[in-house]
Amino acid sequence: MRSVPRYTAVAAAALTLALLAACGDKAANGAAGGPPPPATVAVITVAPAAVTLSAELPGRVEASRIAQVRARTAGIVLQRAFKEGGEVKAGEVLFRIDPASFQASYDSAQAAVAKAEANLAQAELKVKRYKPLLAAQAVSQQEYDDAVTAQKQGAADLATAKAARQNAGLTLGYATVTAPISGRIGRALVTEGALVGQGEATALAVVQQLDPIYVNVTQSSTELLRLRQQLASGKLKSAGADQAKVTLVTEDGQVYPHAGKLLFADVSVDESSGAVSLRAEFPNPNRTLLPGMYVRARLDQGVSEAAIVVPQQAVVRGADGASVMLVGADNKVAPRPVKADTAQGQNWIVTSGLQGGERIIVEGFQKAKPGALVKPVPWAGHAAAGAASASASAPPASAPAAPSPPAASAAAAAASK
Repeated sequence: MRSVPRYTAVAAAALTLALLAACGDKAANGAAGGPPPPATVAVITVAPAAVTLSAELPGRVEASRIAQVRARTAGIVLQRAFKEGGEVKAGEVLFRIDPASFQASYDSAQAAVAKAEANLAQAELKVKRYKPLLAAQAVSQQEYDDAVTAQKQGAADLATAKAARQNAGLTLGYATVTAPISGRIGRALVTEGALVGQGEATALAVVQQLDPIYVNVTQSSTELLRLRQQLASGKLKSAGADQAKVTLVTEDGQVYPHAGKLLFADVSVDESSGAVSLRAEFPNPNRTLLPGMYVRARLDQGVSEAAIVVPQQAVVRGADGASVMLVGADNKVAPRPVKADTAQGQNWIVTSGLQGGERIIVEGFQKAKPGALVKPVPWAGHAAAGAASASASAPPASAPAAPSPPAASAAAAAASK
C-alpha cells in the first residue's frame, strides 16, 4: 500500500516536466515564426557636381613629317654615311654616288662659260672702238650695227653657258645625297655598289620626324552629333578653345606624361566605319611614341555643370534599359529607371532619373527586393568613387548587362573595318 503514493508522486513530476517542455517549445516556435530582421545594404547619397566629359578614342601614332630619300641622278653608290636607326639633321650627308661623269660634265660646262665670256669681251671691245669711229664717219653704220649685234649674241651665249653650268652643278650635287629633314632615319634600302637612279628615282631610305608627333584618332559620327546637340542646347559647356587638351594612354595602360593638343577634325565621315578622323599633336622628346603604335586618346569635349556620378555596379541594365534601386525615407526599396550612357572611369554619369540627396544601393542587390525593408549603411568604396577622375568617356552604343569600360573598344572595332 506504500508504493501507490510513491508512483503517484513520480507521475505528477513527469507530467510537470512534460508541460514545461511543451511551453518552451511553443515559445521557441513563436519566436521563429516572427518577421526576420531587415537586410543590410550598402548605399550612397548622390549629389550633382561639375564633371568634365571626355571621349576615350582609339588611335594610331604617325610621324609629323615623313621624307623618302631618293636618288635624283643615276650612278653607283660609293658610300653610306649614316648610322641606321639614328638621328640625322637636315642637310647631313647620307649617301655618296660616283660623281666622276658628273664632274666631267660640270668641267665642260665651266669651259663653255669661259669661252662665252671671252667672246662677249671681244664683242664689247669692238663696239667700244667702233662708236667714236662711227661719229667720225670712219666706219659705216652697217659695220657698227653688226658689232652691236655680235655683242648681244655673245651675251646670250654666255647666259646659255651659265645655265648649262648650273644644271651640271646640280647634277653633280645630286651625287651627294643629303637628308631633306631632321629626324630619325630607318634602315638603308640600298647598299654600296648598287646602281641607282637608272630610269627611276630609286628609294634609298626614309627619314621621319618624331618630335612633335601626331596621333590620329576616330570618333563615331553619332557621338559627335550628340555632343554638338548637347552643347547647342546648353546641357554642356565647351571644355576649352579650339586646341583642346588631349591626354594619351599607351598600349601598356600607362598614361603618357606629356599632354597634347587637338589640331583639327576631318570634314568628312568615313563611309565604311561611320567615324570622323581627328588629329592631335604631342611632344615626344624621348621618342617613346613610334609611328604605327596603337594608343587611346582622352579628349576633353564638354563640362556638365550638374552631373550625378554613381558607381557602375549600382546600375542594373536589362531589356527595359538602365535602372537603380533606391532606398526611400522609410528604408523601403524601390526601382528607378535612369539614363546612364556615359562612363567616367569606374562610374556612370546619370543624365536623368536621379536627384541630389537620393540614396541608391551599391551592394546587396540580392537582399533588396522591390518594396522590402532594408537597413542602409554607407558604402565603403564611396570615398574612392568620389576621388575618381573627372574625365568621362562614351560607352558602346548598346551597353551589356554588366558594367563595361568606355567606348574605346567599340570605336576601335568600327575603325578597323
